[in-house]
Amino acid sequence: MLRRPRRNRRTSAIRALTTETRLHPAHLVQPIFLVEGNNVRNEVPSLPGTFRLSLDQVLLEIDECMQVGIQSFIMFPAVPDEHKDKTGTYGYDPDNFYLQAATEIKKHFPECCLISDVAMDPYSSDGHDGLVRHGRILNDETLPVLGKMAVAQARAGFDMLGPSDMMDGRIGYMRRALDEAGFSETGIMSYTAKYASAFYGPFRDALDSAPREDEDIPKDKKTYQMDPANRREALIEAELDTAEGADFLMVKPALNYLDVIALLKGNSKLPIAAYHVSGECAMLLAATRNGWLDYEKAMPETLLSIHRAGADVIITYFAKDYAYLYQGKSLSR
Repeated sequence: MLRRPRRNRRTSAIRALTTETRLHPAHLVQPIFLVEGNNVRNEVPSLPGTFRLSLDQVLLEIDECMQVGIQSFIMFPAVPDEHKDKTGTYGYDPDNFYLQAATEIKKHFPECCLISDVAMDPYSSDGHDGLVRHGRILNDETLPVLGKMAVAQARAGFDMLGPSDMMDGRIGYMRRALDEAGFSETGIMSYTAKYASAFYGPFRDALDSAPREDEDIPKDKKTYQMDPANRREALIEAELDTAEGADFLMVKPALNYLDVIALLKGNSKLPIAAYHVSGECAMLLAATRNGWLDYEKAMPETLLSIHRAGADVIITYFAKDYAYLYQGKSLSR
């Protein structure tokens, strides 16, 4: 045989020369669940190793992550029920602990990239990403609420905004609102292809953000999140988000939608992000805790597959762990 591909796999040094995909910790984003209070560090039962953190603990977490090469963070608020109403007004209230935390984080770590969540569901007593009326999610009426949230978050110091609501036209509305308020340099990482997935369970446990059970409230988010059966529809969403001013396009979830990640990568010049969601991470953790998989081998391979599919940025609850392994350090899990 004249061609023997195994020659290029013969030693570790040769394999290093031919590696096609390299995942650096700088490509990863660590999610943070923020709660009110002090010295709060409560583990999410359905996502072991991930915690709801008060601001003092968040600062410690970010410092640890920065030391191992993780420099980007996406933060979500666990909002008490007393702050919620049907129109999500707490989302842009100056006294919002989420906004105040962002300002404090940027004072301590001005060099980090802090990404927000723009959506009504953390602040809505109905638990939906849009205004609810007579059993319907109202699209256009929701946009002004999202616009106010976007400006408030930019003012608080977020570097990048993450609209996760999937309302039509929200990227353009937010971009205009930001520019008119003087925040033309604040970026938008759009949840472009966010699917109505079964893999969001631990996230909703962490934030208590599932739709409220009521006969006048839609029981799921299928009228605005994408159908898992659809692939080409993601191109429509990507085209619209790009034209409206998005700076990044995101696919969520990641592992079950590697084909969609590759599709957007091949059809867009914008950076592609992928959210390796809570349920996907929880499955791997369950398998490793049962001894069925080796976490320190399976976790990096999982993230590598998302990067190989075309994701320039990966949001994952394993970001810090990957960075520790990348630096040759031992893990505490």
